Amino acid sequence: MSAETGTPSILVVDDDRELRTLITEFLSNHGLHARGAADAAEMDAALAEQTIDLIVLDLMMPGEDGLSVLRRLRGGRRPPIIMLSAMGSDSDRIIGLEVGADDYLPKPCNPRELLARIRAVLRRGQEAQGSPVRKFGDWTLDLVERSVSAPDIETAGLTDTEFRLLTAFVDRPQQVLTRDQLIDFAKGSDAMMFDRAIDVTLSRLRKKLGPRAPIRTVRGEGYMFTLAPE
Repeated sequence: MSAETGTPSILVVDDDRELRTLITEFLSNHGLHARGAADAAEMDAALAEQTIDLIVLDLMMPGEDGLSVLRRLRGGRRPPIIMLSAMGSDSDRIIGLEVGADDYLPKPCNPRELLARIRAVLRRGQEAQGSPVRKFGDWTLDLVERSVSAPDIETAGLTDTEFRLLTAFVDRPQQVLTRDQLIDFAKGSDAMMFDRAIDVTLSRLRKKLGPRAPIRTVRGEGYMFTLAPE
């Protein structure tokens, strides 16, 4: 965060100067400290110069593209990254998330939606560092005990696979997650077991969340966590 104000610092990396300026000005006008970078080299210089709390990264850039940047940064300590791409297909979104993006938006995006996604990603990071619980709707997820509770259900312990799936859903509200994605999120020491048992695990998780479980089947596509980002 900015040392002077404590305001989160956002770096917008996009070779489209007009769009980069629009986004940085919008974010700055809504309580964030935003600056721009035209390419990966300018991004590296900005990261070396100051602490950046989140990067908004364009997928298609001249020189080093967004996926290459993600692969390069994923091994070390880095800010969370929201990827933007004019290539809005499911495969592009999945690749971006698998390579390490914390969220993904197709271009052109609504600046207000981008702002909401930025705040949600920053909030998740703060919660993970400072609190042993995650809250979503009326539910509380205890990250230490690996249990979930709500006013109308008894506290229920979660298996490792159920815990992995639930945190994947909570981190990606109102996004359709394919079965293959969920298998990847749930993988432990035995990937084949999860491949066969993912539907059974989801069924058990829904029961533990109670009759109002916010996990919806999207026919032909996958599953969605229906609660909106807070």
